[in-house]
Amino acid sequence: MQTNVTYWLDQTAERYPQKTGFVDENKRMTFAEIRNQALQTATVLVREDMFRKPVAVYMNKSVDELTVFLGAAYSGNFYSPIDAEMPAMRVDKILETLEPAAVITEKELWEKGKLDIGDAKLLFIEDIMRTACDETAVYAQRSKSCDTDLLYVLFTSGSTGIPKGVTICHQSVIDYIDWVEECFSIDEHTVFGNQAPFYFDNSVLDIYTTVKTGAALYLIPHTLFSWPIRLLEYLDRNQINTIFWVPSAMILLSKLKALDKMDLNGKLKRILFAGEVMPNKHLNVWRQHIPDAVYANLYGPTEITVDCTYYIVDREFADEEPLPIGRTLPNTDILILNGDDQQAENGEIGELCVRGTSLAKGYYHNPEKTREAFVQNPLNPYYTELIYRTGDLVRTNELGEILYVGRKDFQIKHRGHRIELGEIETAISSIEGISMSCCLYDDVKNRIVVFLEEDVTLSALTEKLKDLIPQYMLPDRVVRVEKMPLNANGKIDRILLKNMLS
Repeated sequence: MQTNVTYWLDQTAERYPQKTGFVDENKRMTFAEIRNQALQTATVLVREDMFRKPVAVYMNKSVDELTVFLGAAYSGNFYSPIDAEMPAMRVDKILETLEPAAVITEKELWEKGKLDIGDAKLLFIEDIMRTACDETAVYAQRSKSCDTDLLYVLFTSGSTGIPKGVTICHQSVIDYIDWVEECFSIDEHTVFGNQAPFYFDNSVLDIYTTVKTGAALYLIPHTLFSWPIRLLEYLDRNQINTIFWVPSAMILLSKLKALDKMDLNGKLKRILFAGEVMPNKHLNVWRQHIPDAVYANLYGPTEITVDCTYYIVDREFADEEPLPIGRTLPNTDILILNGDDQQAENGEIGELCVRGTSLAKGYYHNPEKTREAFVQNPLNPYYTELIYRTGDLVRTNELGEILYVGRKDFQIKHRGHRIELGEIETAISSIEGISMSCCLYDDVKNRIVVFLEEDVTLSALTEKLKDLIPQYMLPDRVVRVEKMPLNANGKIDRILLKNMLS
């Protein structure tokens, strides 16, 4: 019975011991080496008498960091990545909430900036890698684990400025990866090109599908995303055939016409994306250059284990059309609830809510926020059944596919009309010559503000928009930014732009 993701690693290391599993700029590891190094981490944690405890992993993004994640899992503990590039204030708040039993780090990184870790045990990866494995002790401890035990805690942004720790268990990841493997035919010949930081849940697909199937995972150097041609050359050189990126990374390549310079058709076989809206204008560029690939739009907040809906792109879309987020994953159920907490009619906008084994166990050490987001299913008065309220507004189309409309908190009342800012962004993104847009509402001056990288006047923008959206949705102001600010996950930094309104 599969109760812990590390059973996958045992099986894969037995099947493909000398096959390359993880690769970064400095190191390449076989599955036998990955398993051995993970067991070294587990051995140290078991000897420290830690079980079902939080382990903070403060490291540079690397294959060594991945072995620490797996080592925490082997030992029946759970990990929380803290990126070396995170602002100090955010790191402090995460550690304050997590109260880790141990912090695993690198000696050089630790000397550059020591953290306030309280009573946590400080462990260095360099020392761990010199430890002899005690498989008997590790497996004895792992055998006490349940599939409902936590695998990881990922911290997302909180509305109050305090990060929220999303708690995900082994069972949820096992369910999800089983689906990924089957849906996208992932096997030992798959080569992933990882873009997502490890504290962003998109990376879960890359990591654990690799561990289960014996695929290879290349950690693409972050700097390459500023050099599109070099990035494509990296994909080609390493024979990467599968990517799961945020749309912003894909938009950059289409905007700069990088795909004109490199033929990846037939080489890049699976192109998955999630995390924000993918404008069809940019997706169409990719589809023109790499027509033979499978394209899939995945959707889901961190709280439901990466994704809860998916749409495999199976037809042509005009630039101004929205791309569906599709249908639900197996063993997951989607509720679209209207303002009265009743199931929305076909075509009616409602809040997307999720039930099933994918749901997080709540927010770590934060019962108040947990109660707000994980609530009793209002359609089920008979027994306890929690759903997660995503805060995302959606509707179904005539094909029964789910369409993303926008954030519930992006819904505004303007000139007597209820408006979804996401609908305006979709329209703007379809206009030729505009790469990325962000639409916000200025509550003080009661106006719709659009941020663009391009030098476009308000009159020119509204002239092109008037055939796409109603008059009352037309923006009142255009603000040009040199470069659209992105947050650590590669999404548009709306908080920073919102501060520019004041």
